Amino acid sequence: MKAKQKVFNVAVYTVLLLLTAVFLAPIFIILMNSVKGNFYISDEPFSLPLGEKFVSFDNFLKGFTQSDFLQAFMNSAIITVLSVAGIVVLTSMAAWYIVRVKNRLTKMLYYAFTFSMIVPFQMVMYTVTYLAFELDLNSIWGMVFLYVGFGSGLSVFMFSGFIRSIPAEIEEAAVIDGCDPIRTFFLIVFPILRPTAITVAIVDAMWIWNDYLLPYLILGSGRNRTLPVAVQMALTGGYGNKDMGALMAMLVLAIVPIIVFYLFCQKYIIRGVVAGAVKG
Repeated sequence: MKAKQKVFNVAVYTVLLLLTAVFLAPIFIILMNSVKGNFYISDEPFSLPLGEKFVSFDNFLKGFTQSDFLQAFMNSAIITVLSVAGIVVLTSMAAWYIVRVKNRLTKMLYYAFTFSMIVPFQMVMYTVTYLAFELDLNSIWGMVFLYVGFGSGLSVFMFSGFIRSIPAEIEEAAVIDGCDPIRTFFLIVFPILRPTAITVAIVDAMWIWNDYLLPYLILGSGRNRTLPVAVQMALTGGYGNKDMGALMAMLVLAIVPIIVFYLFCQKYIIRGVVAGAVKG
């Protein structure tokens, strides 16, 4: 029995190591090619950057200047931070109201939020783009408004599942002590929601930071463009020619912040997902 268990464990670890290699391979390839010359990137994309293939940090300098990296980085950072903050605060409040106030309206609201999760963006992107330009939402602040709307479905669903596991007696005790609903939520309920709030923040931050299609449709190629749009457009020449070395270097700089954020907060993901699934 022990021998079979040992063989099973070895097989599981082998599969996990293979999956890890598969998922990490694209990042490793980008890192390698970010310090190689353009000719070697297209001709030998999987070779190590050794000898004459190595161009030091020339690709980073070229991409940094050609893509207006700092401006695009600030645009992406502002949109991501404000959108994630809005999603976490507003959807947690909405979920608390939906769970605690049981009537036909809150039931319809819950179903509306959950239904929005299954509607692909491609089905509504033309309508959203038209409304964004009609309502003057084609700006950084308009993007925050749109992202809060698109991120509400999953967030309300996750917060609602967690709030159902919180005993209502805790909130009733706060009310007896003189707390109004706002103070009850922010002083009592919201601190308890921390694991789910961090999970929602991580998921939405990764989505918003890496999103290309919505910023491209709404903001275009102007000064307000986000980092993915800036990298793609600034490093593409005539007839679709690309400076692959500078492109790879900018991809490295673009993914570093979100990877650091994920590694710092990833321990909360499973905890938040499991906590939110206690009561559905």
